[in-house]
Amino acid sequence: MTALPTPQQLWLSFFFSKKNNGAKRSEAILNWIAMSTFELKTHQVGKAYSNPHFFILNKGLNSGKPLLKSCANCFVVNTTTEEVKHTLFNLSMMLQIGGFYAYHLKGSVIPFISIDDCRNTLKNSFISLINNEFQLQKHINIVSAISKKEAELQKVISKMADLKVSYIQSLFSKMQKEAI
Repeated sequence: MTALPTPQQLWLSFFFSKKNNGAKRSEAILNWIAMSTFELKTHQVGKAYSNPHFFILNKGLNSGKPLLKSCANCFVVNTTTEEVKHTLFNLSMMLQIGGFYAYHLKGSVIPFISIDDCRNTLKNSFISLINNEFQLQKHINIVSAISKKEAELQKVISKMADLKVSYIQSLFSKMQKEAI
């Protein structure tokens, strides 16, 4: 009776077999790297995670939006390191803003993205950008800087709206006092 090969032996035989060409091997390597870097699962409310992780919203028009805190309708992305978490979080944000998750939305009343579509979109984008990590970090830094500036401008707009309300209230308050 012969022993079954171990997963490692199967993996090595795949890469060293003469049947596979170089393109298939490199694609398989990139796939393995991407899938060993993160794991995407459906979040269970109340479950705590020990590895670095973040959440991705899976229902509504904001499906694909990465979140630092969980909600009822989200996936959890477990990563190996904080650096990978940061990279995938920002990549997921770019995919959501760019509308790449929206392409996969299903449902007419409450749109949602399936876990497989979310996983494949994130994995394929990660694979396409992992070849040039310098470029990936450059893109993440640019998008982060734009997001930071956007948040600053949102604060200014909020303060301007508060100022406008305050001015109008004081104006009508004076007018009411003069009328009395």
